[in-house]
Amino acid sequence: MASQEPGQRFHWHYGELDDKNFQLHGRSSILVAVIVFSVLLLFTLLCLYVRWTCRYRRQEAVVSVSNHRSASTSRQSTLVSSGLDQAAIDALPVCIVSSPADEAQCSICLSNLVAGQKVKHLRGCNHGFHPECVDEWLKGQSSCPLCRASLITGSAPLEAPV
Repeated sequence: MASQEPGQRFHWHYGELDDKNFQLHGRSSILVAVIVFSVLLLFTLLCLYVRWTCRYRRQEAVVSVSNHRSASTSRQSTLVSSGLDQAAIDALPVCIVSSPADEAQCSICLSNLVAGQKVKHLRGCNHGFHPECVDEWLKGQSSCPLCRASLITGSAPLEAPV
């Protein structure tokens, strides 16, 4: 290959290559316009599809959340109805701790039982808890929070999980 002098045009076997050869005329300008329009149309359609997909998924999520909320509400109402009534909770014996056993604690709030505090004992298993802690528990559950023994009269106590 021969070296080129600066300022000389590049001679190619298909013709000379310079700036005036890159002008668009006739059919080529129509072809470029069609290609640009097609790209813009495809981009617009893609954006519309993404927008539709996001909206559809958001609506699905809202429906799913509302179904989940209604299911959890029915479960919560079942839990509330499965607890003990206030008269049964008030009937449980309350005593004052004189000298607690080593590391005795309320398993609901996880604080130690101190001498002089009130403790409510559950029938059947005889586990003791702070009255305010166990009262809240028993409003929603009818079993011992520690061993899960049933507190409903006439039912057999459940064994503690191992």
